[in-house]
Amino acid sequence: MGFRDVRHDDSESAVLRRRLAELTREARKNEDAWQRAHRREMALLDAATLGDLLERLTDDLRASYRLAAVTLTLADPEHEIRHLLLGQDRRLADYPDVLFVDSVQGLAPRLAAGPSLGPFSACEHAVLFPANVPLRSVALVPLRRENRLFGSLNLGSDRGDRFTADQATDFLRHLGVIAAFCLENTVNRARLLRSGLTDILTGWHNRRYLESRLREEIVRCRRDRGTLACLMIDVDHFKSINDRYGHLAGDEVLRRVAQRVEAAVRGSDVTARYGGEEFVILLPGTDAEAAELLAERIRRAVAEHGFEIAAATDPVPVTVSIGVAEHRAGDIEDLKLVGERLLARADAALYAAKAGGRNRVAYDATHAEGVRPIMSSRRAPSRRRTLPGG
Repeated sequence: MGFRDVRHDDSESAVLRRRLAELTREARKNEDAWQRAHRREMALLDAATLGDLLERLTDDLRASYRLAAVTLTLADPEHEIRHLLLGQDRRLADYPDVLFVDSVQGLAPRLAAGPSLGPFSACEHAVLFPANVPLRSVALVPLRRENRLFGSLNLGSDRGDRFTADQATDFLRHLGVIAAFCLENTVNRARLLRSGLTDILTGWHNRRYLESRLREEIVRCRRDRGTLACLMIDVDHFKSINDRYGHLAGDEVLRRVAQRVEAAVRGSDVTARYGGEEFVILLPGTDAEAAELLAERIRRAVAEHGFEIAAATDPVPVTVSIGVAEHRAGDIEDLKLVGERLLARADAALYAAKAGGRNRVAYDATHAEGVRPIMSSRRAPSRRRTLPGG
């Protein structure tokens, strides 16, 4: 009968205990890592807006992973994503770590097989990261949907061993899938929201949006004891453009008119396509005189140069008529009624401009007491004359 060495058994047990303790610590470490990764993913999935998601993909991931830099590259050749951000009242300057590019083809070769990890190379990676951040290793994570590469999530570390070519990339692949899914969803939600409040033809807001903002601006006007001006713009002889050149040409003229008008207004002004060939602009904090000056600039900007359209051999002359009305805050106001009256007065002034020969600006000087003198001019608003029927 043999006997085991007790000391050998004790030594083996100690080794096993140490190994078990190591495995337990590793399991807890992996569990903690999984929990942190899960919380990051849920934060991405819970992002309410496109702007929120971009912040979570850059600022929040940088802090969470304790990295020196995290940037996001997105293909945006038509500037659609940037326009969606602006439509959510976000400033592009607030997202310095989001790089909007026309194409990501330059990234395609290195990301074809998945995430690319390795040492930082100035000639390859400098364009993707802030110039003032010292980096030693990077990980570029492809963003794909339906096998289409549309961007990359770029992680930069000041440690050379943080991202190396021999590291497993399963986690980064998964992060890329989640990020791409969230980006697609938030962009689509922003598109739907915009389509509900935006005129597809011109890119301006639609009548539904105008009605909502009109109420808000009247409330602001009353709070600030200020003024609110309204311009009603109509394209002159628009039916003849459609009849002569076709409806596609007419649509192109409306788009071009909207572009010229938009170039003349402030970012704080509210622009909307009211219907057909009519547009409305709300001018917060603007009195009648300033509104007439703007209307005259718009009229000249449209009439100054003809519009080149495919169906016409020569530039097509286009003019607009503009009605101007002003609202001054009162103590007791029915917001809905005030808004309706302001639009009606601008429309009446527009009708007067049409009746006066078109290609001109008319001002409705209606006061609460009810007298309605309407003035019209093709020059500076200081030279007014009363039109028949005013």
